[in-house]
Amino acid sequence: MLNLLVGAIVGILALLYAYRTTILPERSIHDRHGQIAQIVNLLDFNVIGTDGHFRDVLHDRHFNPTNHTVPFFQVFEDEFLDVIGPNPSLNVISSDPSFAFAHEAPVWVPDTDEIFFCSNAGGDLGRSDINHNNQVGKVSLKEVALAMAEGPTDVNVTHYKINLPESVQMTNGGTGLYKGQILLTNEGRGHRPANLVLVNPHPPHNVTVLLDHFYGRQFNSLNDVKVHSSGNIFFTDVPYGYYQHFKTEPQLPNQIYSFNPRTGAIRVVADQLNKPNGLAFSRDHKTVYVADTGSLIGKFGRNLTLPATIQKYDVDPKTLEFKNKRVFAYADSGAADGLGVDEFGNVYGACFDGINVWNPSGTLIGKFFLGTKSANFAFAGKGRLAILAETKIYLAHINAGGMSLMHKD
Repeated sequence: MLNLLVGAIVGILALLYAYRTTILPERSIHDRHGQIAQIVNLLDFNVIGTDGHFRDVLHDRHFNPTNHTVPFFQVFEDEFLDVIGPNPSLNVISSDPSFAFAHEAPVWVPDTDEIFFCSNAGGDLGRSDINHNNQVGKVSLKEVALAMAEGPTDVNVTHYKINLPESVQMTNGGTGLYKGQILLTNEGRGHRPANLVLVNPHPPHNVTVLLDHFYGRQFNSLNDVKVHSSGNIFFTDVPYGYYQHFKTEPQLPNQIYSFNPRTGAIRVVADQLNKPNGLAFSRDHKTVYVADTGSLIGKFGRNLTLPATIQKYDVDPKTLEFKNKRVFAYADSGAADGLGVDEFGNVYGACFDGINVWNPSGTLIGKFFLGTKSANFAFAGKGRLAILAETKIYLAHINAGGMSLMHKD
């Protein structure tokens, strides 16, 4: 009799625990956040069936099996609840439906609390082509805070154009601050070369060109950039300028470079990628993640049989060469473009449905689901993530913070 009673008590406790860990989190997220977070039990959606409707990826149909209204936080694993925290929000802070003003190169400047970024170079609504440069702009998060004084809501603060010299052509990548400066990679335009430059975040925004060739040979179209803890600058080069019809045919392979700004030395650290794009180092800088956007070919369209993969490498502690390449993750919507890492070691990728988040093991744990394309994002201190979505900028208030991209030495 005692054994039966003990067994019954254990069974009841097990049911209560299962109820607490599976049902209550979903209810609490829904009740507290007005349905902004949607928990998806993948076991409920693992089979579509013979007569089911599969996604038409070419027409940007995304994986939203619950048909939730965008934008929202799509939760696949409990780990993502630690990322977004108990009271997340996701709102538009600046928009212009006629202009893809918010494409890439997001950099947060702490002392002014501003986000810098660039418009789309040569793409849809970019207002740029072989004859017209794209532009660098900024928004003030102080203005956003004032506009949201009564709580998180959609607002539309001004995005300001930054006037830069002729040496800055078709900006695409950015990081920093690097010695107090914004570090930009520019694709170049026409005969104007791709280059790596420093920009003063304060007026008059003077520019210093650090590099514009590989031993006399023009780069294709410099894409994205990050600074390693060693002080070396790593950047990707892929001919999207050619694919977008504002640069000539590529003259070099698609490669990843390391530049030593102290000595001027430059070397290739990785190749054998179809189209190396965004990159991000782990918190200890011993690992690097690289997005391969091989399936995206600019105005030539898409080839879904080519890579949309995030590759993972070890960083050699002496040579800084990228070694031991292996697959980290594959993006189900478009391809991951800009990459970043948060304080928990999770890897964020800007994809065609928003920001996808993978844990350090490569499991997709959740999404900042916008239902539209994002090419990049930037943490703005602890608990704020600015997301570029072409004609809009979103700001997410969450629990996680990003690893610091500041380099002072």
